[in-house]
Amino acid sequence: MNEVEIKDNGFLRQFEARVDGHLAKIEYSSQERKVFLTKLVIPEEITKEGFKEDFIKSVLSHIQEQNLRVVPTSPQIAGFLRKNRQYKEMLPVGIRI
Repeated sequence: MNEVEIKDNGFLRQFEARVDGHLAKIEYSSQERKVFLTKLVIPEEITKEGFKEDFIKSVLSHIQEQNLRVVPTSPQIAGFLRKNRQYKEMLPVGIRI
């Protein structure tokens, strides 16, 4: 995994990563120790191989370090979690993807 440098922009409620001057983001909302990942936006100018997966992994690592649960409401992020079962323990009890 290539670590992507992310910034948690709490004001806009999004995780951000800049690549060659372009902003990729994952929008979120949080409640009761859960982070709802609602939207993934990666500009088409970011063509770096594997960036999307590395960006999602970096955001999940950040959330995991804070001992929070994750609820993927974005279809792209839910699909990533489906393929990467090692993140399954981050889901709240009763949430299946």
